[in-house]
Amino acid sequence: MTNRDPTTLSNYSAWRTKHTTVDFKLDFDQHLIQGTATLQLESQTDKESKEVILDTRFINVQGVNVDSAETKWELKPHSDPYGAPLHVSVPDGAAKGDTINLEIELETTAKCTALQWLTPAQTSNKKHPYMFSQCQAINARSIFPCQDTPDVKSTFTFKLTSSLPVVASGVPVGDHTPAVGTDKTYEFEQKVPIPSYLFAVASGDIVSAKIGSRSVVVTGPNELDECKWELERDMDKFMEVAEKLVFPYKWGEYNVLVLPPSFPYGGMENPIYTFATPTIISGDRQNVDVIAHELSHSWSGNLVSNASWEHFWLNEGWTVYLERRIQSAIHGEAEFDFSSIIGWKALEDSVELFGKDHEYTKLIISHRNVDPEDVYSTIAYEKGFHFLYYLDRLVGREAFDKFIPYYFAKWSGKSLDSFEFRDTFLDFFNGLGDDAIKQKVATVDWEDRFYTPGLPPKPDFDLTMVTACYELATKWQDASFEPRPDDVSSFTANQKIVFLDKLQESGPLSAERAQLLGKIYDFISSKNVELRSSYYRIALDANDPTCVYGVAELLGSVGRMKFVRPLFRGLNRANRKLALETFEKNKEFYHPICRGMVEKDLGIRD
Repeated sequence: MTNRDPTTLSNYSAWRTKHTTVDFKLDFDQHLIQGTATLQLESQTDKESKEVILDTRFINVQGVNVDSAETKWELKPHSDPYGAPLHVSVPDGAAKGDTINLEIELETTAKCTALQWLTPAQTSNKKHPYMFSQCQAINARSIFPCQDTPDVKSTFTFKLTSSLPVVASGVPVGDHTPAVGTDKTYEFEQKVPIPSYLFAVASGDIVSAKIGSRSVVVTGPNELDECKWELERDMDKFMEVAEKLVFPYKWGEYNVLVLPPSFPYGGMENPIYTFATPTIISGDRQNVDVIAHELSHSWSGNLVSNASWEHFWLNEGWTVYLERRIQSAIHGEAEFDFSSIIGWKALEDSVELFGKDHEYTKLIISHRNVDPEDVYSTIAYEKGFHFLYYLDRLVGREAFDKFIPYYFAKWSGKSLDSFEFRDTFLDFFNGLGDDAIKQKVATVDWEDRFYTPGLPPKPDFDLTMVTACYELATKWQDASFEPRPDDVSSFTANQKIVFLDKLQESGPLSAERAQLLGKIYDFISSKNVELRSSYYRIALDANDPTCVYGVAELLGSVGRMKFVRPLFRGLNRANRKLALETFEKNKEFYHPICRGMVEKDLGIRD
């Protein structure tokens, strides 16, 4: 038997993890986690299975027991990008269906790619250190030996000892009264099976406030009030719409941890506690769609998962689709296409970056000997969304809305690939007994949709919310146009971003016009990082010599890769010396994943 996930070295076709217990102590002084991980493994083979192979990457393994007895084990040599497989002998073997308990004593190392340790100086109130994890895609293996593949799911028990409050991707159990400065063990249970990439832990000086009937926001004391204000209006609305679209939420609580600014993503859909970037806290509630996205992952990704990173679009395309359905239900139908237009620009940018014939612009992307971090882009999100939106329009919204709960119920708790999705779609619509729909689904060229690189066919978007943005961008193409602040006074922040995106498409401005753009419309002083970042990309394209210092300043305060990577690429073109100096100054601020990607973007990675 062979694995269908090429990014794991584990022999999960012979053994599958059923339950994982971690008993870890967080050491802020040495910047490491130490303790034991216990995996309950079930044999999958008729023959007696006499060896378990687990994924590891830069872990210090100190001892291994099988069913409380010492056993032979060996950590094989490390090779990038997948790490060093841990081979464990099971002398007596196990028949199919039998389980063993594999207990591993370990500590993480300075090369751990999943954990970021922040000094007190890197936090907002400068009083206490902070630690958080980011395990997607294949970084859980740098915390503990595991079957690091989304094709395997297990329930989890967390026992985490720290001198600062802790959250993890499970439901809190027992006393969680915050204790700062005193070692305390915090326990969590995750009774819904999850893949290894959803293992999550964070610890720091954090407090919480209620933002919905099933939700709290958790963040630093200084940020709590503004985070609560930003999120409390929409949280229950998001949940209500999502449950109507799919079926009731399965995870109990839905909470949001707003992290320090070095967090590399917009959000990470860790169950129970979504980990979120502070850039969503923009004081205008214009970026809370990130939370609609992460909540949608509770069904697409967390409950129903891609079987490997080759089929990542199944996680992200579905999630973007559900997110836009939630937004349109709350803000009106025009919002669906408005968000899709912003997404289309991001898709065009990704295709241009890779090249329109590149493997990484396909829906299904080969991951053999490939680091998923190198593949990561908006392709899976937006091209995946457009495939689902095409199917939605093909069969009609009413019929597609019946398919949504069917699909998620059929695959709940499981992982699937694109071909199983295709078969599920065809089975459902061919089984409706509607000949007109049968004829339509017979026209889908699955091979073309899965494997053709570049942009998919562009739908006719509803331009209601963007017409004024496009008209203003057109005016700016005339060098004699004299802008006034009230040109954008009626625009939402996201409409301003559409205006800037359209302006960037039209070709570079002069440096003087770029400076005027930032000054007249007050983009430079905006608290909304989406807006500032979009403006700075235009200023960099314009070779505005005054903007580079503002870009460098922003790069020292934000670690979200959506902003960091394009701004570094632009700064590198405009002023390589400053780009290198800015990276050197801030590299410890960035999460290891972000740091590694920027090193590649700047051409300085070993």
